[in-house]
Amino acid sequence: MQGIGYWLTRREMTHPDKEAVVDGRRRLSYRQLNHRVNRLARVLQAKGLDQGARLAMLLYNGLECVEVIMACAKLGLILVPLNWRLTAPELTFQLQDSGTTSLVFDPELAELAQGLLESVPFANLLVLGREGRLGAEPYEALLARESDREPELAQPVEDEAPFIIMYTAGTTGKPKGAVLSQANCLWNALSLQVDLEFTSADRNLVALPMFHIGGIGLFTLPMLYVGGTVVIQRVFDPAETIRLLKEEGITLSLVVPAIHLFLIQSPAFDASAFAKLRVWMSGGAPLPVSLVEQYHAQGIVLQQGFGMSEAAPSVSTLAPEWAWAKRGSVGRPMFHTQVRVADPEGRELPTGQVGELLLQGPNLMQGYWNRPQANAEAFAGGWFHTGDLARLDEEGFLYIVDRKKDMFISGGENVYPAEVENAIFEMPPVAEAAVVGVPDEKWGEVGCAVVALKPGQALEAAAVRAHLQGRLAKYKIPKKVVFVPALPRNAAGKVLKNALREQYS
Repeated sequence: MQGIGYWLTRREMTHPDKEAVVDGRRRLSYRQLNHRVNRLARVLQAKGLDQGARLAMLLYNGLECVEVIMACAKLGLILVPLNWRLTAPELTFQLQDSGTTSLVFDPELAELAQGLLESVPFANLLVLGREGRLGAEPYEALLARESDREPELAQPVEDEAPFIIMYTAGTTGKPKGAVLSQANCLWNALSLQVDLEFTSADRNLVALPMFHIGGIGLFTLPMLYVGGTVVIQRVFDPAETIRLLKEEGITLSLVVPAIHLFLIQSPAFDASAFAKLRVWMSGGAPLPVSLVEQYHAQGIVLQQGFGMSEAAPSVSTLAPEWAWAKRGSVGRPMFHTQVRVADPEGRELPTGQVGELLLQGPNLMQGYWNRPQANAEAFAGGWFHTGDLARLDEEGFLYIVDRKKDMFISGGENVYPAEVENAIFEMPPVAEAAVVGVPDEKWGEVGCAVVALKPGQALEAAAVRAHLQGRLAKYKIPKKVVFVPALPRNAAGKVLKNALREQYS
């Protein structure tokens, strides 16, 4: 047998009673998990889904997400995770673009599912639970009728079989579907095991949504590979996250900076809940250095990593022992990933110079689904072009300077918004901030800082500019400062800077 679906088969042989998944009151061993995945795989086979068929999941975080992911792996199906924060028209585009006609959905998302039914001719519909809905067959009833033996395959699932079509956040234009193979996900797990020393004793808290590559690759699949335990949080809630950290003995977790901020600002924050964490990581968006310092003051090591959907997703990680000394860095490249900082022609730049970050490695996607032109551009010269501006220091630590498209030029000088945002974050009243370039008759473009304050705090625009005086060159200081209740974000937690540019230009 080949493919990562075999991981569960093997774990049932070697560690059948080891706890695999915790989802609320449901606790499943590797034997129990594998049996349920086998039942689901047989259900899908009976529905006529063969290798290469696409299956979408519209689910809140839960045990069933793991089951759908691994059943797809066993059968060689292609999973299309759907972001339930998007609208029906947005999801319809993804379903039609990927040619998906089978769907598993949560009954609590029935209204959104109904919107999809109006546009997509689904051949197969499953709904979680024991009751049918919207013409969909009940998940648990279907599983109960099937055998828990391994599904029989007409041909083995190859490691290079397409496994996931992960649609990019789509902050500008239509999203593209990054096609990840089973091998891509294996190499991601291998690199994390080497660099962060994952073992079967680890317990991972999944607080990121499992429609996101972070919820799948960081670290659900790697935990199943090493035989660890996946503890699932249905939806993020600060108090519940802190309870799970403490009561479940969580040893590792990755969440986006916004969640780190919400946790440390929560009335439920308790530093003792982090006692067993050996990997407390941030990714998905720039991590303000001030937030690293806030956790450090509580005796908690907050380390940064860098990844993307196209890399399954790990690119680099900052080891705990370097998290304080190299704060601001996203660490060194993962064990099986190569990085290059290059000029516009793809030539490698000297240490310390800023250029585009290019990648190579077996964890990189096969390409964008049905986007030959985008693939040619993305892999020009044999390296994947990330669109991120970065630099490497003399010790090989990587620093993400900004998104290439977010950089703007003011009076002939490059301005990297992330640098300005970090300086604004140092101000105690500030909860979050984003800087974008807006048109200016004199300088071409100038900075506009959009700032959200912590509850009960007050701040003037002049105070923000005064704080930046002496910290930044004059051309980097935003000419405009506006205050908002909260920054607009997409479902991955990334600030929608294109929306800010449009609003404040």
